[in-house]
Amino acid sequence: MTVTTPDISAVAPRTVPMLPLYAMHVRMLVIETLRVPIAVIGTMVFPALSLLFFVVPNRGVADDPVFATQAVASLAVFAVMVSALFNLGLTIAENREKPWDPYLRSLPLPAAVRISAQITATAVFSFLSIVPVLIVGALATEASVSAVGLIAGLAVLALTSIPFLLLGAAIGYAFSSKAAIAVIQVGMFGFAFGGGLFFPPQFFPDWLETLSRFFPSRHARELTLAAVEGTTPELWMLAGALAWTLATAALAVWLYRRDEGRRYR
Repeated sequence: MTVTTPDISAVAPRTVPMLPLYAMHVRMLVIETLRVPIAVIGTMVFPALSLLFFVVPNRGVADDPVFATQAVASLAVFAVMVSALFNLGLTIAENREKPWDPYLRSLPLPAAVRISAQITATAVFSFLSIVPVLIVGALATEASVSAVGLIAGLAVLALTSIPFLLLGAAIGYAFSSKAAIAVIQVGMFGFAFGGGLFFPPQFFPDWLETLSRFFPSRHARELTLAAVEGTTPELWMLAGALAWTLATAALAVWLYRRDEGRRYR
């Protein structure tokens, strides 16, 4: 009697498409964040309060359509930056200290799915944080923008927020949660002041104006304003935004692989 054994190697493993996995992870991360409402409210309210307390009382700025529009655009960039750095950076740093994260990383799930889902979920809340800024700007200042300018500005802001998201991911994979808070706070205010988000760059001294041209916050501000006002951006703005995107992407990937090598080998 002859017994035949099936050829297991001939059976193709069942694979799950990447897109459903990505969508499931984004949904899970959004729900997980919404379960702690204060985390969402804090990042949404802080930039709007900055506009309400520092721009609205200064009627010389608030009553001037040009200055008011620039202030609203600058604080919209600030809102996205704060949300990207804090939400993504701290979330990743805290997750790395929990036993659930090593278990997830031991599963046969591509790293690209998890990282892209984290970035997408954070981007959702980053753009929600713009809404209060736009409302305060529309109601309490003379800021004005056309529908085309608004759509173009939001599109450019979405693209220029990528370096902040990638930088937040890099900080999360590089530091513990306590150290990440300090690094994010220093970086956030350094980029905000140096990038002209709190004080217009045209009033900077020459050395600071030159230095600020190397900051991603300055690139995001100038490119967003150019889109809102319908003007042509200068080459240094585009080159700087592209350079920061490539550099932060390479840094985030390298730190992710370094963290994986340290903890899973």
